[in-house]
Amino acid sequence: MPENLLLSVENLDWNFIQQMLDENGYAKLPSLLQKSECRELIDTYAEESLFRTTIDMSRYRFGIGEYKYYNAPLPSSLKKLREGLYPELAITANRWLKQLGHDASYPATLEEFLEQCHQEGQNRPTPLILKYEAGGYNCLHQDLYGKVFFPFQVVFALNQKEEDYTGGEFLLVEQRPRAQSRGHVITLNQGEGFIFPTNHRPVLGTRGYYRTTLRHGVSTVTTGTRHSLGIIFHDAK
Repeated sequence: MPENLLLSVENLDWNFIQQMLDENGYAKLPSLLQKSECRELIDTYAEESLFRTTIDMSRYRFGIGEYKYYNAPLPSSLKKLREGLYPELAITANRWLKQLGHDASYPATLEEFLEQCHQEGQNRPTPLILKYEAGGYNCLHQDLYGKVFFPFQVVFALNQKEEDYTGGEFLLVEQRPRAQSRGHVITLNQGEGFIFPTNHRPVLGTRGYYRTTLRHGVSTVTTGTRHSLGIIFHDAK
């Protein structure tokens, strides 16, 4: 499965994806994970040895639900997704830096980028699996875990909406300077992915590019159980 998964990532229409990221700040991915692969990832939730920590969202007032950070080494399919998605996203990340007046700083491979994280004491893996029951939700937030962070992250739907659960839409809110915030509601089918900014993105205005801040979350799940896979590229302090 992992090698086929890596090939599927390489064969994505990256020109179109990068165009969508530049125009909208986000991009939807086709179904990269088969139903059986989604089930395998959901089944890892019960294997405590695979995780470094479990977070009860209500305890920290993050929402209602639970998520677990995978420990190293990551499951093979998750490792391949993280490694495969990174290089093309790094191209866009460096383009965004230049648009905002900064030098390109993201290396070509995930291994090199993680070395930058480790030099700053960020050694804990951040990919995670999230679980929401009916009534669960996730407040708007950003996933920043230290000085070094990658400007994109990716979420994959592991259940099928309207079959396994209802509600629970992915939320993305963009805070525009001197203007009201703009919200996006994204619905994903099982196995589909969604690329979105970790912190901010450049937007072209009349005087050049300016920065807008984004936060993401999950609306209330009304019935069933919702699982999702979160791929964060930087490690945590």
